Amino acid sequence: MRKYLNRELSWLKFNARVLQEASDKTVPLIERLRFLGIFSNNLDEFFKVRYAAIQRIYKIGQNARKLLGGISAGDLLQEINQVVKQDQALSFKILEELEEELRSENIILVDENEVLKQHQDYLRAYFNERISPALATIILRQGTEFPTMRDGLGYLAVRMEMNKKHDPIYALIEMPKHLDRFVVLPQIENDPKQYIILLDDLIRYRLHYIFSIFDYKTIEAHMIKATLDSELEFDLDLKRSLLEKIRRSVHERKDGDPVRFVYDRNIHDDTLAIILKGLRIEDIDSTIPSGRYHNRRDYLKFPSLGRKDLLYERQAPVGIKGVSLRTSVISHIAQNDILQYAPYHSFSTTIRFLREAALDPKVQTIKVTIYRLAEISQIAGALINASKNGKQVTVSIELKARFDEQANINYAELMQEEGVKLIFGVPGLKVHCKACIITRLEHGKKVRYGFVSTGNLNENTARLYTDYTLFTANKKILKELEKVFDFFEVNYKLHIFKYLLVSPHGLRDGIEQLVRREIAFAKAGKKAYIRFKLNSLSDFKIIDLFYEASSAGVRIDLIVRGICSLIPGVPGMSDNIRVISIR
Repeated sequence: MRKYLNRELSWLKFNARVLQEASDKTVPLIERLRFLGIFSNNLDEFFKVRYAAIQRIYKIGQNARKLLGGISAGDLLQEINQVVKQDQALSFKILEELEEELRSENIILVDENEVLKQHQDYLRAYFNERISPALATIILRQGTEFPTMRDGLGYLAVRMEMNKKHDPIYALIEMPKHLDRFVVLPQIENDPKQYIILLDDLIRYRLHYIFSIFDYKTIEAHMIKATLDSELEFDLDLKRSLLEKIRRSVHERKDGDPVRFVYDRNIHDDTLAIILKGLRIEDIDSTIPSGRYHNRRDYLKFPSLGRKDLLYERQAPVGIKGVSLRTSVISHIAQNDILQYAPYHSFSTTIRFLREAALDPKVQTIKVTIYRLAEISQIAGALINASKNGKQVTVSIELKARFDEQANINYAELMQEEGVKLIFGVPGLKVHCKACIITRLEHGKKVRYGFVSTGNLNENTARLYTDYTLFTANKKILKELEKVFDFFEVNYKLHIFKYLLVSPHGLRDGIEQLVRREIAFAKAGKKAYIRFKLNSLSDFKIIDLFYEASSAGVRIDLIVRGICSLIPGVPGMSDNIRVISIR
């Protein structure tokens, strides 16, 4: 029996729970479509990162059974592919059911063969004005280099049978990423139905226009998609800054090796063979026969159509009791701590705190960590404003925040231009903490205010994810928080913390001490209980410690959102451990 569940297989179970939401009839219909989009988007990122990492282990022949939870890399790749194919098949079945339910709600998805006469002129004009200028169409010629396929983009693989005795002609059409995937068609008078066509089918509808110069007798187009290895690779050139290295690595990521290839199972064998050869797909790569449509992550943006009855009721965030944004946030913190719980509380307290610090003449310094900023960030705006007002602003920005590297590079360069002092992470570590500290001159003395948080300083994700932010003027906490920022600047100088658990040097020891205290209570016949809320749990040493606590009689409740390598409920090992997941 395995002592641990492999983290990749556990993650797939988590994503299967997301898929369950798409099939749950108690969830509003359009929201179920969006859960299907979340499932697909999650899977794309899984292949870019985790599957690619296992594939690299397999290629170099590294024995990583212990690291992978007792399974070989080759066996793990096979098991992942088997699970993914099953989940994908289920997701297509769910999508078919959802389309039927949409139809019962008078929302009709039409393909290129179902376009109504009343919509033909609109589609012709829409294609000519919006889509045609953005299309990249590449003829595949024998003997020429196969075009680079962009990561995660959908492509239509085209095959034309010619009228004369010529070999078939093949082409690729790149689906424009910036265009809406769902085209809502004009309402027809006296018809209650709302018609929608996917961008894929609209392009198919106009294939004859795109390839009008060719004398073909038949033409067909099938969707394909490649997912590329997204690992950043850094060279050892000491002359280049970390900023330059990551910018270069992000650019080179576009040429990563394919780790998954998804194709319409009805594609012609010859077309598929040409593409697989062009992409140099190897046997170990995950090639997945699929349905007519890929990139189902686009269902995240399925149009609302004004149908509030098919959506969750929107709940506006509430203010924090006793805290008025009409008065000084800093003065509130001076009197009492503030605990903000997004998205139920408004994120505006965080924004107001930084904006106030930027304008307050008594504020001298601002230090803050940044992991993922919103695309248009009020946080960055406040920090730049503070610098322009003469404050000493220090920002520790994590350039290796996965898939947000380019956005962070852009903001880093913008803040640098405005005089903000930047710290680009810590060598060998990823700075994932979210914290801020300001110093304010009051009656000739420096007084600290700040916050520690579980959430990114991101206005968009603050509407979606549950995160705590503690605003405080507590001298003991803020003095230690100052030490954290000192470590960012002087990495070789380690600090002792009494009130904060700081990774990588103190977090594990702090957790272990707390768990062992409960073990001692249990052995002494006292009440012993542990409750943890985690994003994921895959650290084998901590898992072993939980197993030890369970065997000692400590009751443990774990709330784990995603990966959980701990196996609960095993007699003699984890029978006192309960694990639940909140999706």
